[in-house]
Amino acid sequence: MKNDLDIANMIQSYLTSCEDEMLTFLKKLVTIESPSNSITSQHKIIDFLSKEFKKIGYYPVHVLGKKTGGYLYIKPVNRVKQLPLQLLIGHCDTVWPIGTLAKMPMSLKNKIIKGPGVYDMKAGLTQIFFALQAIKELSLDVTVTPVVLINSDEEIGSRESTNMIKRLAMISSRAYVLEPPLGLDGKLKTARKGIGRFTIIVKGKAAHAGLDPTKGINAIVELSHQVQKLYAMNNIEKGITVNVGMIEGGISPNVVAPESKAIVDVRVLNENDGQYITKKIKALKPNLQDVELHIKGGIGRPPMQKTTRNQELWKVTKQKGELLGLELDEATAGGGSDANTTSEFTATLDGLGTPGDGAHAVHEYIFRDKLIERTALLTLLLLTKPLNQ
Repeated sequence: MKNDLDIANMIQSYLTSCEDEMLTFLKKLVTIESPSNSITSQHKIIDFLSKEFKKIGYYPVHVLGKKTGGYLYIKPVNRVKQLPLQLLIGHCDTVWPIGTLAKMPMSLKNKIIKGPGVYDMKAGLTQIFFALQAIKELSLDVTVTPVVLINSDEEIGSRESTNMIKRLAMISSRAYVLEPPLGLDGKLKTARKGIGRFTIIVKGKAAHAGLDPTKGINAIVELSHQVQKLYAMNNIEKGITVNVGMIEGGISPNVVAPESKAIVDVRVLNENDGQYITKKIKALKPNLQDVELHIKGGIGRPPMQKTTRNQELWKVTKQKGELLGLELDEATAGGGSDANTTSEFTATLDGLGTPGDGAHAVHEYIFRDKLIERTALLTLLLLTKPLNQ
């Protein structure tokens, strides 16, 4: 009977033999450009993934979106219903518009793989596929059934896929999210900040800036007061950040601005701070007389916190990494992902993708040798027994 170390070595050896196949798979994904706003392109990459997962005994269901490419739900054809579920999550959309490959082609040089979306997160999709293929080809015993959700709207807030992610997380014993890890050394993400979005609209009164300036109420001036109040809410020590990222207002240089608007990004480390900052923003009052202030929005992605179940999953992962000779570390991410959602309902670990750098940047890349390494880690995690056993 093989022990854990024997199984880890067997998995690593198998994946090493599949390296060329993995690179071909990854190249295909990267060369199918798939920006979030291109439904046609999303359908193309989802069709490719559907065909591939069918080859290894999985049944894919493409749920069409209304304004997006929808999502792909994948489950084993031969599922043992008595076994609990484990959820794997990835996204096939990128921030890169169609035509990016012409300026930023995929390349492999000095063990660095570059290309739009390779790091965030088509390497992660490759890991999911080959981890499941390894389990099938090596006839490894799985005591927690893997199901996969690949959405096409993560980069724009998972607006149409979040409900399904919640439903699956509620019935799963754990969730693995294949977003890129943090930093060049590939720290796994055991916590993420929650993200809020607020819109502040100021309504003043128009007047001719030269003839009747005193008859107007300048909405831009009022907004400038509100911006100062918002920045005063930043509390770096507590991890609360408030950023006025976009402003607009006015209709003409010679008209006292009758309206202005600001869009505000908020990040928090825990739910209480999210409630606190939401209440504080919505309690803002005008400085100028006869001005209307309209505030809408809230915390859209809840924080992924270091809950007991999340930390238990992290400890198991660290042990599995040791079988592969890895010294894994954990970190808190300032950005959000679908892990923020799953963490509300089940044990969650994020950042299981391939180490590299340049998410949303022109130098985006992964380390070639880390692709096999992190796929082996994911495979071991999928073989882990339920944590309560």
